[in-house]
Amino acid sequence: MNQKDKVQWRRSKVQELLVKGYNHYEIASILQISRPTITRDIQYLSECAKQNIKKYIDERLPEEYEKCLVGLNAITKEAWNTAQSTEDGREKIQALSLAKECYSMKLDLLTNATVVDDAIRFASQQSKERLKSSSSNSNEEAKDPDYDEMSDKVGEERQEQETGEITINRVF
Repeated sequence: MNQKDKVQWRRSKVQELLVKGYNHYEIASILQISRPTITRDIQYLSECAKQNIKKYIDERLPEEYEKCLVGLNAITKEAWNTAQSTEDGREKIQALSLAKECYSMKLDLLTNATVVDDAIRFASQQSKERLKSSSSNSNEEAKDPDYDEMSDKVGEERQEQETGEITINRVF
């Protein structure tokens, strides 16, 4: 087993133990590895998770979102065709109920688009913060982004409804 495989195995074990609820000290003790090494592994795993989420948001989520909408449109169309073509009252009620459920699901998808937008904005904000900190003067200490402040700004979207009521959508 080469060094790269050993590191990958160790990180896999660290992740497994984290999932089971062990803390840094316990993991270090179980694997008989220094705590700073465990901390670095956890940071590495965290960065990998962030990259995976960003990749999912950028590549898979729009496609899955579109497939859901297309599928719901097809089901809605078929439900309306069934409701119009049947003479059986029960079948007609079931078809209309299915159409209603499809409309409700579409509305959920469409109104939750802000969640997708917030996630994309959050990911791009993270990238911008990293670029700023890496391009800062080497003599000047790089500032870590204030995640609490960012979550207030990035995850907040105000919408004014017809009633004049303001709602706040906090995602992150």
